[in-house]
Amino acid sequence: MKIQLIDFGGKSPERAHANDAGADVFSPGYFTVVPGQVSKIPLGFGLRIPDGYAGYIFPRSGLSAKGIVCELPPIDSGYTGEVHAIISNVGREKYEIKAGDKIGQLVIMPVLIPDFTFEEWKERGTGAFGSTGR
Repeated sequence: MKIQLIDFGGKSPERAHANDAGADVFSPGYFTVVPGQVSKIPLGFGLRIPDGYAGYIFPRSGLSAKGIVCELPPIDSGYTGEVHAIISNVGREKYEIKAGDKIGQLVIMPVLIPDFTFEEWKERGTGAFGSTGR
């Protein structure tokens, strides 16, 4: 599948290996994220995602181990503005991000678009964990 990029002056996502699920995204500048802080970092590109798919900026494992995680708001198919990484510092140390640092991984995933309804259906009930017996 090809996903068209929209240039906002940043670096394009890059895969380290051809079969990687995520493509690395890069910081456009210098940011400091202190413990407990959430930062919205522009990535310098937009996406034209087909209907039935959404994009997500996933955390990188090495940064997650340091308490630096990307939140996962969806990038909807109808959104063509600049993509941002939403980064939280859940660790105890401030973290400095430099221009060009890999700060997340762009993953494109299929999504189901349901029609929500209150139509009648057989009630399951609210029982959980073992409620139907052995």
